[in-house]
Amino acid sequence: MIAGMSDTADGVTDTVRGEGQGAGEGQGAGEGPGADEEPRPTLRERRIAAWRGAPRVLARLGFVAPLRERLALLEAAGDAYDLDEMSDIYGNGVVEALERRVAGLLGTEAAAFFPTGTMAQQVALRCWAGRTGAPTVALHALSHPEVHERNAFSQVSGLRPVRVTGEPRQPTAAEVRDFEEPFGSLMLELPLRDAGFVLPTWEELTEVVDAARERDAVVHFDGARLWECAEHFGRPLEEIAGLADSVYVSFYKSLDAYGGAALAGPATLIEEARAWRHRYGGNVFQQFPTALSALVGLDRELPRLPEYVRHARVVAAALREGLEAGGLPWFRVHPEVPHTHDFQVWLPYDADAAAETAIRVAEETGTVLFANHWDPKGPGLSFTEVYVRAAGLEWTADDVRTAAVEFARRLTGGDTK
Repeated sequence: MIAGMSDTADGVTDTVRGEGQGAGEGQGAGEGPGADEEPRPTLRERRIAAWRGAPRVLARLGFVAPLRERLALLEAAGDAYDLDEMSDIYGNGVVEALERRVAGLLGTEAAAFFPTGTMAQQVALRCWAGRTGAPTVALHALSHPEVHERNAFSQVSGLRPVRVTGEPRQPTAAEVRDFEEPFGSLMLELPLRDAGFVLPTWEELTEVVDAARERDAVVHFDGARLWECAEHFGRPLEEIAGLADSVYVSFYKSLDAYGGAALAGPATLIEEARAWRHRYGGNVFQQFPTALSALVGLDRELPRLPEYVRHARVVAAALREGLEAGGLPWFRVHPEVPHTHDFQVWLPYDADAAAETAIRVAEETGTVLFANHWDPKGPGLSFTEVYVRAAGLEWTADDVRTAAVEFARRLTGGDTK
């Protein structure tokens, strides 16, 4: 059995929504075991077991792999760092090497390693509040701190978040320029995960940044998945990061590391951030396994992200064709052309019905098209997230169409096997 995971932690559920036992994935009323019966596996347990065991998946995410497989990731660590060096103590050694690598990739003066992105962003925006004299942070209503962090900005860091918009898209320059309240910092999540991993165009992004600067506000990028944005923008990472005053990046969301994050920006900001990292309890004695896994991810995964994004567009197009051919009366692949290698699929079915069908197909065919939790979004409406990684590159468009037809026919009752 795999233990439940919190939706509010800056952990697994930032990558796979609803990994805590959610709607449609519990035991179910009247389905509990008798006194002498073994408990039935939950939908969640069946789903992850099918994902692990299936020969064909679109993505094999490390955090659902067995510990033995995760430890094997460090077999490549000797190619990323000199393993004859001493291990880190409170952030030196390999951690410093990782920080220098990130700063170089993003074109910033410095970077600081953090155990979580939640901590990194609170520290960054707290530092900016002290410098601007304004604790108000403008952000999207669907941004990660607003949805997943239990009001951490206001409860822990003394910040006051205000919502520029709640629309399922990126904020516009007009919304930032005309917002009715003053703010000291603008936080932009790139991509905006809860809206469908959506990104603005390069022109839209630069206009939003300019609008914030017109209001004398600093700009911070929540770039947990910034690594995978370069293909959409058609710009190198350092040019994208160069638009902002500070940037946070994650090491596990795109790079498949064990965890960890970095805050990058001006040297004076990062120096102050290190002090706050210590005060928040983030200056951990040793972090070498996480730091090494991040360096491996930068070597192994970062160069492949553009290929994943391009193939996700192939997968999304073939998925639409297959769901239509399978007889679904309505569905939505969002965005139609994915901005990153992740996207959403919406269906006019209850979450438990969609989940059960997806799991049964995976169990019976060994092919996993929809590996993730289905979220209820209204009566008879649900959605899931689709991820494309190295394993997905083995799928042709025909493979995706065939799997989508199979899923759709079973869901609609056209195929009851």
